[in-house]
Amino acid sequence: MRKRFIKVALLLATTISLNASRPNIIYIMTDQQSATALSCAGNNDVATPNIDRLAARGVRFTDAYCAMPLSGPSRSAMFTGYTPSASGMQENETPLPDSLRTRTLGNLMALAGYSNGYSGKWHVNTNSLPADTAFGFVNLHGHNDVGLAEDAIEFLRRDHGEKPMFLVVSLDNPHNICEWARGQKPPFASVPDVPLDSCPNLPPNFNINPFDADILRWEREKSYRLYPTKAYTPDDWRKYRSAYYKLVEHVDAEIGKIVDEIERQGLWDNSVIIFTSDHGDGQGAHHWNQKTALWEEVANVPLIVCIPGGPQGKISRALVNNGIDLMPTVLDLADEKIPQWCKGKSIIPAAIDPSAPGDQEYVVVETNFAQTGGTRGWAVRTPHYKYVLYEAGKNREMLFDMDNDRLEMTNLAVEARHHDQLLLHRQLLRDWMQQNLIGEQYPSTRFIPVN
Repeated sequence: MRKRFIKVALLLATTISLNASRPNIIYIMTDQQSATALSCAGNNDVATPNIDRLAARGVRFTDAYCAMPLSGPSRSAMFTGYTPSASGMQENETPLPDSLRTRTLGNLMALAGYSNGYSGKWHVNTNSLPADTAFGFVNLHGHNDVGLAEDAIEFLRRDHGEKPMFLVVSLDNPHNICEWARGQKPPFASVPDVPLDSCPNLPPNFNINPFDADILRWEREKSYRLYPTKAYTPDDWRKYRSAYYKLVEHVDAEIGKIVDEIERQGLWDNSVIIFTSDHGDGQGAHHWNQKTALWEEVANVPLIVCIPGGPQGKISRALVNNGIDLMPTVLDLADEKIPQWCKGKSIIPAAIDPSAPGDQEYVVVETNFAQTGGTRGWAVRTPHYKYVLYEAGKNREMLFDMDNDRLEMTNLAVEARHHDQLLLHRQLLRDWMQQNLIGEQYPSTRFIPVN
């Protein structure tokens, strides 16, 4: 990979040089942050100056998606390279299979000669890493945002000898919106009570449309604890959105401490910085809070990649699955062989050339409402469309024009003139299932309509 990296970099007239040593890799992750919950994405309801600094230094991917919009499954994909259904980790509390415990991303990077540190939330199945050293990482700080950045900074300041660093900074917020919505005290941040006229307005896609999948309403009614918003008034939703964005701003300030240290040490010159989130939040769109559903607010995640000497302040529209694509990306940077089990692709070529279409023809997001009614679902994202299929219910198929309807307000699946696109996306999902869900007792392809 290193020779290709330098060749492309030289063509772009950059100053990248990874000949002498492999880069440090700093992976910063939030929890439950939507791709649009960034001021650099044009959102005027939130201020994220520190994440914006990363975007100004690198490439922001607008079409990045999580493997599954739930913390445990999403993170399991990141650190194993397997889709959640392939690893069997489709619920938060599912233990990591014994066959994968010694070949996580951390294990592979330790074998590659990296000095690995992990600060913050793990949640592959335990909230924190289960020991002082686990899965190839030194445990710097557990599941608690308080002091997390400081312990990560201490790791950045250590003498690692000849070893490059691989540091994961995994913050919990804006996940505290879950506690806030239940009337509980957010554990890692304070949320100021602001006047209603200072709260954000409702999103344009606030209303539930007639041809939205009705299974989502059924799932929401299964658990008041997870979805305490059924009786929300429009003003309640505005307060929810205000609290959510305040939590995003809180975590941005913590990220600022890390970015300041990167500046202080001049780590831009020999480090690749990757920023993302494990999934998003409904934010009131389609009357949805929390995660699990396949709406854009939930499945589309922020992703920024900063490469020494690489493009700055650029946008890439390459399709990315930030779950299964993480392992090949990090191993690519480390100049290590990518394991055969990895179905994802390295995103480094797209980070070097943001105008490139990327290596993915499509990406798939899967979901499982295991904590409520058990409905499964899948989303297929292609360059211009998004197809959503839930296994049951009315309007369980949805098709959206991602060029003209990113807010998912018009379900094209109900119109005959879009039937060819519907058939195409059904086939893509069928192909994906046949490649990734081998061994299921009841093959999921049976849920896909055939006419």
